[in-house]
Amino acid sequence: MLLKTGKKPKPYPARPAPDFEARIDISAAADNEELSQEDLVSYTAAGLQKNVLKKMRQGMFGLDAEIDLHGLSSREARQQLLRFLYFCVEDGCRCVHIIHGKGYRSPGNRPILKNELNKWLRQHQDVQAFCSASPRDGGTGAVYVLLRLAEKYRGRDNPSI
Repeated sequence: MLLKTGKKPKPYPARPAPDFEARIDISAAADNEELSQEDLVSYTAAGLQKNVLKKMRQGMFGLDAEIDLHGLSSREARQQLLRFLYFCVEDGCRCVHIIHGKGYRSPGNRPILKNELNKWLRQHQDVQAFCSASPRDGGTGAVYVLLRLAEKYRGRDNPSI
């Protein structure tokens, strides 16, 4: 067995752990009214066309990823959601499906995760729009979320951008 002599390769610096909280804008917290189990939810960021929600409900974007949060505590769900959204944006996912449940097993049948998710998604800088899912995908117990395109993916389809 021969050993090569010469210069050793330079070590790569360790990548810092991602800061999942960095994409949350707490100042964007709006006073949302309490949602009930069967209430539809929707949101569009400023400057986005209103027909985006209609296209999302019709399934015109296609779903790139999915996460199921129901059964988790509020704290666990937030951690999972932020981690999920971070990696979805990094991987170039455009439209994702988040299942939060309707809250039938919550105290007082109050949909805790649904209300929290409504607030968290509005505060997240990478979320451009969201709406309640179609009945086949969970109805009022799930949402479709449209994410912004990460910088590294912009202009791939259209080099002039």
